[in-house]
Amino acid sequence: MLKNCSTDGFSIPEILAVLLMIGILAAIGLPSWLASLEIQRLNKAQNEVYNAMRQAQSQASKEKLSWQASFREQNGVVQWAVHPMSVNPAAAYWNDLDANVRLDDETTLQQSSGVRRIQFDYQGNVRQPPLGRITLSGKYGGKVKRCVYVSTILGAVRTAKERSTANSGGDYCY
Repeated sequence: MLKNCSTDGFSIPEILAVLLMIGILAAIGLPSWLASLEIQRLNKAQNEVYNAMRQAQSQASKEKLSWQASFREQNGVVQWAVHPMSVNPAAAYWNDLDANVRLDDETTLQQSSGVRRIQFDYQGNVRQPPLGRITLSGKYGGKVKRCVYVSTILGAVRTAKERSTANSGGDYCY
């Protein structure tokens, strides 16, 4: 007489072994995945800041008026706006960057009333030096940084990322 017993399926030790392997692989891969997400966020934010500066410069040349790219942190969120200089930044339309991005201490753009700005004249040149940069980093630390520089009075705008060693000014994003 044959007994009706099933041998299909997995035993508890087999299931625990698989779960243990999945846990180990997740513990190894998760930090790399999170770092990759942070880099992706910062790259996107850097691109938005770069495009905002170029848009202000382009509008200034196109309309033959002085325009400004403005940046601020409002309620822990970095925001940007592009507007004519005749418009008060408080009245401008502000766009949010990713909530996990912050303005880093290496940011050197002029600041007035909590708003960092770069102004372009009717020819698209920087209206009032000094020149400067916006430096972005992750809200929760880490060494990853992304920068957008206005590097000449003619309005040359460029991007950069963190380096392993600081430059002569002590900055890591150059």
